[in-house]
Amino acid sequence: MTALIARRCAALAQAAILRPRLVVLLALLAALLSGLAVTQRFAMNTDVDALFPAGLPWRETEQRLATAFPQRERLIAVVVDGPTADAADRAAAGLAEALERRRDLFLTVRRPDALPFFRRNGLLFLEEAELRDTTERIIAAQPLLGTLAADPSLRGLATALGLVLEGVARGEAELSAIAAPLAALAPAAEAALDGRIAPPDWGQLFTGRAPAPQELRRFVLVQPRLDFSALSPGATGAEAIREAAVGLGLPAVRFRMTGDIAMADEEFASVAEGAVRNTLLSLALVALLLWLALRSWRLILPVLATLLLGLLMTAAFGALAIGPFNPLSIAFAVLFIGLGVDFGIQFAVRFREQRHGLAALEPAIIAAASTAGPGIVLAALAIAGGFLAFLPTDYRGVSELGAIAGFGMLVAASLSLSLLPALLRLAHPPGEAAEPGWAGLAGLEGGLARQARRVSAGLLLLALLAAAALPVLVFDFNPLNLRDPQSEAVATFRDLMGSAETTPNTLNVLAPSLEAAGPVAARLEALPEVARVMTLASFVPEGQAAKLALVQDAADLMGPTLSPPEVAPPPDDAAVAAALRDLARALTREADRATGPPAIDARRLATALATLAEGPPAGRALLDQSLLPGLRATLAQLNDALQAAPVTLQTLPPELARDWVAPDGRARIEAWPRDLSDDNAALRRFAHAVQSVAPDAGGMAISIQESSATIRHAFLLAGAIGLVWTVLLLLAALRSPRLALLALAPLLLAGLVTLAICAVVGPPLNLANIIALPLLFGIGVAFDIYFVVAWQGGERVLLARPVTRAVMFSALTTASAFGTLALSSHPGTASMGVLLAISLAAVLAAVLLALPALLHAFAGD
Repeated sequence: MTALIARRCAALAQAAILRPRLVVLLALLAALLSGLAVTQRFAMNTDVDALFPAGLPWRETEQRLATAFPQRERLIAVVVDGPTADAADRAAAGLAEALERRRDLFLTVRRPDALPFFRRNGLLFLEEAELRDTTERIIAAQPLLGTLAADPSLRGLATALGLVLEGVARGEAELSAIAAPLAALAPAAEAALDGRIAPPDWGQLFTGRAPAPQELRRFVLVQPRLDFSALSPGATGAEAIREAAVGLGLPAVRFRMTGDIAMADEEFASVAEGAVRNTLLSLALVALLLWLALRSWRLILPVLATLLLGLLMTAAFGALAIGPFNPLSIAFAVLFIGLGVDFGIQFAVRFREQRHGLAALEPAIIAAASTAGPGIVLAALAIAGGFLAFLPTDYRGVSELGAIAGFGMLVAASLSLSLLPALLRLAHPPGEAAEPGWAGLAGLEGGLARQARRVSAGLLLLALLAAAALPVLVFDFNPLNLRDPQSEAVATFRDLMGSAETTPNTLNVLAPSLEAAGPVAARLEALPEVARVMTLASFVPEGQAAKLALVQDAADLMGPTLSPPEVAPPPDDAAVAAALRDLARALTREADRATGPPAIDARRLATALATLAEGPPAGRALLDQSLLPGLRATLAQLNDALQAAPVTLQTLPPELARDWVAPDGRARIEAWPRDLSDDNAALRRFAHAVQSVAPDAGGMAISIQESSATIRHAFLLAGAIGLVWTVLLLLAALRSPRLALLALAPLLLAGLVTLAICAVVGPPLNLANIIALPLLFGIGVAFDIYFVVAWQGGERVLLARPVTRAVMFSALTTASAFGTLALSSHPGTASMGVLLAISLAAVLAAVLLALPALLHAFAGD
């Protein structure tokens, strides 16, 4: 069969060089039509959900949850961290208000932690002992609160503290009784002197409860209008969020974005960031290596022209036959450059070989087609078959990539055997003074031939050792590990993962009704891997009778205090300055009589207030901005909290109920993991435990594993199909089972060695670099075929011949095309580049060292 292919390739080349201008004209027409198709039909679909068919069981579960609770899908979570709970609350409110006005960019804007229900009934969710302590502290602060409520201004604050200091002067109290306010107000006053705003935590001052870290955090959940034709679908919305946050002018508040949309946008941006640089570097390296391999621009330019036309035609095929490119199928360009250039190099090096032996140009081109053609055709068919083997898999991302890349390999081979001869005929490269082989390698091959049996035994031992390492091979299924850990969205996501209150790694179960959800929730809560479980019923506090009694007692005492019949009008600046001056004198007097930290803080506060009182109005205005918004908000929150009423399922607010019960009555159950570590094994245990109770559970912990299983299955299935196809192709072409097996043996060895290196040294296999395995297969099959076809054609000294030069420079150009990926700032892309380098080195070593030894040992003459 190889003889028949050689004759057909020679005939094709002969036809091309008879009418070279017509062939080039047709090529230009193909380039024009392809360019028009690309410019008019090229589109991107960056929706990562579309990479998997909707009919997969885990995708159906996700869809059921999304249909029942659409407001929870495709969110940007804005995390707002403030120096105090009040500052965070006001910042989140301001941001949400600003975003609400941009309905052109956002579908929904929600603050789930800011419902009036929680402001009014928040005390009921405390333990009874903690609630008792809190209400006692509030009651103890009644005199101070009453004065502040009646005059919520700097004058009122100064008056309230002055009254306390009068009590201290009369011996009715100690200065330490107001140690906390002194310690909080002194830094605020000093900051105002420095031109800064530093609000104290009024809630802590009045209740005595130090806020937990999560109490200083608020969330704004935003559903942006996504543009999946853009590289970053949520980029416009994210930019609007940043602008709105900056516009609030709150330097002490930190705004961060995370969530699937934000992380995906950052990932695409990270991949694209170095794409132009890496592409230019790759093309420069390819050009350099082509020069080293071919030594003439009259050879190099035809090869590059053939490559670029093939790339354009492949892009047009993808745009017309497949549709919008997905984030994986767009990688066809890198694959085409890395693999397609190989065919041009093979032809050009063989042409140089023939040009040395044949003086005339045209016979040399035809002879080159005859000698290189069989290898090029078989390699193209093998690689294309390997890519097309992804078509029947469930991973749409690589199935579309396989279709485009497979077509591209056939285009590259066809152009290398038609357009390239025509271009060479027109370019008329000079003759060759010497054969473009490496004669120095003849000694190496002689040694391999003499020790062929021993080398083969060593190769078998190496294969067994590599296979022994496979049980410890790790597959990292977590896509979070493929993203830049320093990026805002990923760093914020990991920050949230570390808290039991905010971890995104929760799982959800749909129950037919809220009543049916109760028993399922109870069984889930009994699992050791589960920390807590919530349903809508979880928002009905326990022990309400005793808690409401405590709240009512406090309300009876504090009601008139927090809601005075009259509120003093705002003071003018002169009144504020006088009040601060009086308070400074009182603080100095009592600081001189006391010792310890309260005296130190009192003296600090007195000094700052005295300076502010004598200074310009701007300093007093800054102090006002530091103290009064939080004070007024805290007084309002205390007043609201003392209005708590009995909570039942029926009295829960509709906005809250809608997050837990769908309109058709189905109820959501949410389970939190006990192990918060960033560990794949912990994530797997949690998912399996929940699924043992609720097999139809859904959520990140499950979708990550199921999607990775789908991807692994796709690669295994495609690998099996590709292997069978290659074996059948080699058997049909070589007509020798022995040669076919010898051609595959180095490839299997290279695969085992690559996986062993990953298992022992790294990097681990992951969802990004696993694509290196079919590339390894395609590259290895091509190189193997070139050598075996040359052997079948009668060549017995392979390493010194031009075929080795062609294979070596093909490997180097492929490495230059793919190797720049290792320089990427995106961890997934970088790991792909590293694994490609490892696999390419393994393939090259197997082909150049193992294959000649095996052929000499077992192929005979």
